[in-house]
Amino acid sequence: MSLTNSLRSFLTTTRLAVSNTVRSYSSQSIISHKWDVTIIGAGHNGLVAAAYLARSGKKVLVLERRHLVGGAAVTEEIIPGFKFSRASYVLSLLRPRIIKELELVKFGLKVYQRNTHSFTPMRDGRYLILSSDVDETRREISKFSLRDADRYSTFEDKLCKYADAIQPYLERAPADFSRGISLKSLYELGPSLEAGRKLGLREIPEFTEFLISPASKWLRKWFESEPLLATLATDAVIGAMISPNSLGSSYVLLHHVMGEYEGRKNVWVYPEGGMGSVSRAIANSAVHHGARIEVDKTVTRILVHEGRAIGVELENGEEIRSEIVMSNATPYVTFSKLLERDLPKHLQNEVNLIDYTSPVTKINVAVKCLPNFTCLPNSHPDKPQSIHSASIHLNCESMTDIHKAYLEGQNKQVSTYPMIEMCIPSSLDPTLAPKGAHVISLFTQYTPYNPIDGPWTESKKEDYCNCVFNSIEDYAPGFKQSVVGKDILTPPDLEAVFGLTGGNIFHGALSLDQLYWCRPSRTLCGPVTPIANLFQCGSGIHPSGGVMGSPGLIAAETVIELFRNKDKNTSSSSSSIN
Repeated sequence: MSLTNSLRSFLTTTRLAVSNTVRSYSSQSIISHKWDVTIIGAGHNGLVAAAYLARSGKKVLVLERRHLVGGAAVTEEIIPGFKFSRASYVLSLLRPRIIKELELVKFGLKVYQRNTHSFTPMRDGRYLILSSDVDETRREISKFSLRDADRYSTFEDKLCKYADAIQPYLERAPADFSRGISLKSLYELGPSLEAGRKLGLREIPEFTEFLISPASKWLRKWFESEPLLATLATDAVIGAMISPNSLGSSYVLLHHVMGEYEGRKNVWVYPEGGMGSVSRAIANSAVHHGARIEVDKTVTRILVHEGRAIGVELENGEEIRSEIVMSNATPYVTFSKLLERDLPKHLQNEVNLIDYTSPVTKINVAVKCLPNFTCLPNSHPDKPQSIHSASIHLNCESMTDIHKAYLEGQNKQVSTYPMIEMCIPSSLDPTLAPKGAHVISLFTQYTPYNPIDGPWTESKKEDYCNCVFNSIEDYAPGFKQSVVGKDILTPPDLEAVFGLTGGNIFHGALSLDQLYWCRPSRTLCGPVTPIANLFQCGSGIHPSGGVMGSPGLIAAETVIELFRNKDKNTSSSSSSIN
């Protein structure tokens, strides 16, 4: 069997696995079945919620509008023989607890570790490599600054300490004081006390300064060499319409370094088979515990009766009833598109004010050979070097370069020299492309949702893609000639394909006014909503985006607690959760 046919067979088998599980319910349609929880959207957070709820014994139905599960964490064979992580493309933030408790390794999760973390080539022939090898990293940085090389390990320790301090927040809902002070709300302050203990009182002012400062200011306190500053600054802006000079960009930096895998801090890995294998492993766990997952099922309305969510309506007019409805969609879609009634004016205003600005255009490229960088030529045309498995930063030779690109995007212009993060997962994972060929992920910015010269057209997309390819050509001549095919996803495309409002990969900007108590807004923070029995479980709530799983976990635990309390109070006359 050819590799192309093998990949197609694998994808078909995966989809049938979900269908076969559904067939165990064939004697009862999803319409007549009594569900405890209906979940809108089979993105990874919705699947995490489904798995935990099913583990607790609840009857769970997940409805997905697309033909496959995963939301933005999917693998798709857009070009025959080439499997792409079409939206999200690397793994680090998924909570270790989720991996362990849902037994994701048992259910198919396998990853490839990257020993070289980042590679920043320069047009003048120099380059910077950061890796897990401390001595190598020190030698690399010392090419630009001995002072920076001496300070780098201390800088990493500091950043890891900050990341460790916020770990207690990542699996707990924000403290709720909306009904005054109670034992429960005081208990919910536990993460703050734990964070303070980990930091120590003397370090809290510095940590606070870090959180609210521009990344450029904080990084310049540590380093002087522009290639190192720019390389680190990419994590402070990736996925966000901000500059390294923007207030709060340091938090975005922290958000991207607070992950871990198998105990290794601040590492990013490639899942075998692409990001869709992460979602499939979670789905497999959910199905194993009794959840039912239905694809090609578009929810058009959340049904509400007497102020309570009672189910959903599908595109074909069918209604499905359940005690609880959970939405993995963005807050805008949930409250402005799916609710069958208007929200109170003040709530609708809050929904309308949520910032979904996105700078991202994702380009997936199939190539017939590896990029060959002028500054560090390939030793063998078909053998990947360690740099090919890294995050490769292009047009990132100084923070000024990134800021200039941002200013164009802020003015609704497409950046002339876009910031590019290139990843080549097939350099480690042979299942993604035919032998000798490769799949390349290009995460690029800044591209506005509505360019100043009019909406995106196919011609404009091609022009922008050519601009990106020309930049790559500057560093790796011959790249354009190696291209077999491509898939261009501008912010409107990301919205249309994956349901990401505004094309924002985080379900809402990671700005300081949209974090913790205020994510996505003060009234709508956390999984609980003003509509009884309706809960949010997507990345639009705390602790926000990335393939983390925490919003789904927090939402599931909130609902499990409500069911537990209901069981303890069986004398209640209401048949729904209060």
